[in-house]
Amino acid sequence: MTDAHCLTVENVTLGYGDRVVVDALDLAVPPGAITAIVGANACGKSTLLRAMSRLLRPRHGQVLLDGRDLHRLNTKEVARTLGLLPQSPLAPEGIVVGDLVARGRHPHQQLLTRWGSADDAAVAAALDLTDTTGLADRSVDELSGGQRQRVWIAMALAQQTDILLLDEPTTFLDVSHQIDVLDLLTDLNRDHGTTIVMVLHDLNLAARYADHLVAVARGQVHAAGDPADVLTTTVVRDVFGMDSQVIPDPVSGRPMVLPIGRHHAGQGPNEVPPTSTRGSTVTTPSGAKL
Repeated sequence: MTDAHCLTVENVTLGYGDRVVVDALDLAVPPGAITAIVGANACGKSTLLRAMSRLLRPRHGQVLLDGRDLHRLNTKEVARTLGLLPQSPLAPEGIVVGDLVARGRHPHQQLLTRWGSADDAAVAAALDLTDTTGLADRSVDELSGGQRQRVWIAMALAQQTDILLLDEPTTFLDVSHQIDVLDLLTDLNRDHGTTIVMVLHDLNLAARYADHLVAVARGQVHAAGDPADVLTTTVVRDVFGMDSQVIPDPVSGRPMVLPIGRHHAGQGPNEVPPTSTRGSTVTTPSGAKL
């Protein structure tokens, strides 16, 4: 892959009807890294991702791809650079898996250009990577939720973009397939330099797999930086309204959040801080460093 593309959000305000969901938000996505966006329900995570994928036009501000307004670029040009797996994608009725995954190749088709061997190879690789080759001739309508999710991921992979946006890619997946998907995205990042931006609900998986963590609260970036700096008891309380302990993950050494419900408040040892901060800066809306 050539030099990584830059995706930035500048002073963006987003909403639906009269309701503002994201207000004057700034975000710089580290090129060639894995970024995970976390936050409570209805905080603006998915809305932000919609704007970053050109599905939602900002009321104010702009989303920039390599310094150019994303919403003013040619549709196919954007689709060859930036791929999206939305939260609840819809498949045409009766379509089979192979045909759905092949739709990921549409941005690479030019007028009067025929489907070629490169397209066949991209689809085959995407099916293989997601363990869906055996489903190629099955109707998408017949699949379980987990199978369907892996097929949608295969379509996004077949698109072969330099930036991949995923809204809750582990939805409907059991634990083993969640890990498989996140390992796959890590392989894409390490082997091909693909910039990954994903919304995740599981804080501990986000901390384990992300290079860069963004915590969103009330339509703003509350904290952003290395997971070891972002996931503190203070940030978890501010963002999720939840008391917790934060300890080192015994597998990865990254921070691991242990939620504390009201029936267990006051029990257990004090918070153990993450083992490494690696010198990253975390910013809050007030400009304070955490």
